[in-house]
Amino acid sequence: MDFKLSDEQRMLEETVGRLVRDGYPFDVREKARTSELGYSTDMWQQFAELGLLGVPFAEDFGGFNGGGPELMVVAEGFGRGLVLEPYLATVVLGGTLINALASDAQKETLISAIIGGELRLALAAYEPQGRYDHTQVATRADKQGDGYVISGQKAVVLHGDSADKLVVIARTSGGDNDRDGLSAFVVDAGAEGVSRRGYPTIDGLHAAEITFDKAAGERLGEEGKAIDALEKTLALGIVALCAEATGAMEVACDQTLAYIKERQQFGVPIGKFQALQHRMVEMRMELEKARSMTILAACSLEAAPALRAKRVAAAKALIGKSGRKVAEEAIQLHGGMGMMEETAVSHYAKRIVMIDHQLGDLGYHMQQLEGLLDVDDDAA
Repeated sequence: MDFKLSDEQRMLEETVGRLVRDGYPFDVREKARTSELGYSTDMWQQFAELGLLGVPFAEDFGGFNGGGPELMVVAEGFGRGLVLEPYLATVVLGGTLINALASDAQKETLISAIIGGELRLALAAYEPQGRYDHTQVATRADKQGDGYVISGQKAVVLHGDSADKLVVIARTSGGDNDRDGLSAFVVDAGAEGVSRRGYPTIDGLHAAEITFDKAAGERLGEEGKAIDALEKTLALGIVALCAEATGAMEVACDQTLAYIKERQQFGVPIGKFQALQHRMVEMRMELEKARSMTILAACSLEAAPALRAKRVAAAKALIGKSGRKVAEEAIQLHGGMGMMEETAVSHYAKRIVMIDHQLGDLGYHMQQLEGLLDVDDDAA
């Protein structure tokens, strides 16, 4: 398998790299993080102007026609800058599910608005009783006239507090734990019957608990047949999270190395001590393992569903383990400075650890792998 970036992918990497270097210094990020919205609308418009909001969408809509590797490149760059804007929620999760299920007319309206920076989305898939299981859905959608009304609760909806529209997974048939019978809907976030309770998360992002009480929804795709598109979307989201984690882990390693070269103890830089050198090497090894698994997962999104699930779960599990190792070492090697809000590395550590808890943590994905060990890796 060729892991080299193409010319187009390198250009995309350079674009994201310049944006993060020039427009996302730590103090600017902190100003956006502590604002009421939690991110910068000006930066969001820069994403649109640079074409970053169109990466996974067809050229017919003004997109880049990219896939997993392209989104991996973008997410890794965003991880280096601890980007706050709702790219994962809008483009990767909400946008790609719409792209997979929507009619041409719906795509023309919704995808074009995403690419132009005019529409922010949030995927409301998980529920309080389901934890990380996307098939445990009690939220119901019932036919009413020409449309549907939705009732139920959704938990930890990333950027659900500021989204313009919600992409909601609701049940149109079957029991609460059935894979069949799930449908996807677009719901106006400010519609009657939608109640949102937003809150900041420990890594500086925002989420919301959302309640639907007979809220009007517009169906995407065939009724009761959303599961395949949902699982492919979640796999893409996991790849993006893994890539973001590797970008953040890389910066955490770099900042830690720079710190131990400067911090002096007993008249010499503490980086001269062999024990600390060994710990830095271990951090780099964890980073490279995580990056390799992320690349493999990104290149497996078009594989057979079982093989895709196996490789994506393996990547997310490794990210959970390696990311925590890097985050903890970065904090410990910085000493007391690593715990301070004013120190950038503390924010990188929090984001790395929080990524483990998004779209399934280490324990959840290890359980998924137990049922996928017999899947043939040569069946790609």
